[in-house]
Amino acid sequence: MIAEVLVAGSFCFVVYVLFGYPLLLALIVDKRERPVRRGPVRGSVSFLIAVHNGEQFLEAKLRSILALDYPRELMEILVLSDGSVDRTDEIARLMAPEGVRLIGLPRGGKSAALTAGIREATGDFLVFTDVRQHLAPDSLALLLENIADPAVGVASGALTILDPVTHEEADTGLYWRYELWIRDRLSRIDSIFGATGAYYVMRRELAVPIPDGTLLDDMYLPLAAFLRGYRLVVDTRARVFDHPTGLDAEFRRKVRTLAGNYQILAAYPRMLGPANRLWFHFWSYKFGRLLLPFALIVMFAASFALPKPKAYAAVGMQVMFYGLALADRWVPPRFPLKRLTSPIRTFVTLMGAGIWALSVFFVPSETLWKQTSVNTKR
Repeated sequence: MIAEVLVAGSFCFVVYVLFGYPLLLALIVDKRERPVRRGPVRGSVSFLIAVHNGEQFLEAKLRSILALDYPRELMEILVLSDGSVDRTDEIARLMAPEGVRLIGLPRGGKSAALTAGIREATGDFLVFTDVRQHLAPDSLALLLENIADPAVGVASGALTILDPVTHEEADTGLYWRYELWIRDRLSRIDSIFGATGAYYVMRRELAVPIPDGTLLDDMYLPLAAFLRGYRLVVDTRARVFDHPTGLDAEFRRKVRTLAGNYQILAAYPRMLGPANRLWFHFWSYKFGRLLLPFALIVMFAASFALPKPKAYAAVGMQVMFYGLALADRWVPPRFPLKRLTSPIRTFVTLMGAGIWALSVFFVPSETLWKQTSVNTKR
């Protein structure tokens, strides 16, 4: 009986987190939607770009910012070079006549670089953006429209993945669309739990210093505003474009993200209790995601204790599922089975990242930072 309860409970939990909660979110959004009172905003903005050895992307990124449909005299662009040893500093200096300001820093990690940038920034609003992604020309004006609502403290852009080439990239892109769908619905109800790190704007007065070693600055900063009562919203009109990533790169990114969630729980334990006005959604979404891999382990282990023949069926189906994930490496790209094995492998890999994220309790957090490799060939 205990084994049956564990298997059934774990299975129901997995289904709820992956499908049940998004369905529930879709059902309640129309009844509880809080439209953002958007309006034109023309305040001064400071772009903060923390970068370590970003020569491959920096010039294109700066050109993307300079091409925005926004008054140039209201824009400050700070390149926070975190101990770069390539041509990052040189590129930033060459673009100084166009208003780019280089702030050279000793190697200290992204959180330290952003904290230094916050101190140096002079704009009414802070715009955080990563070096790799390109910004749509109208995106800044659209993001700032959300700040016209006094209840909104942070507004995020919508990350758009460029056309994939491989099955892995397609599955990763599908995951991001699923993620954006959930964030959009949460935003319409009240708030997301962080920001889209590639591109978001924040009221300057809400920014706080980021502790060294913080893996998710795009959660730590926005949640400080959220816990002060402000909304964190995403605007799907404001697009930011990124190159697709393969599964290995996505695994490393997911390890860092989930490890960062453990840090966030330690920094903001109030998110788990009534001080979080969206505690139900946080438990169903963010905390539920952390527990998913462990629910799968419990379900698999408990299946062996089921009475026969239930044990044979339960174990057999799970072995087949994980076997398909393992076999994907050898399934030819154009073979029809690839449509099944590739998404299963992606799911299993991301669940594995959830287990590996526990290493944040045993190793320095900076060791979990890995440069993301992307496919720039189109």
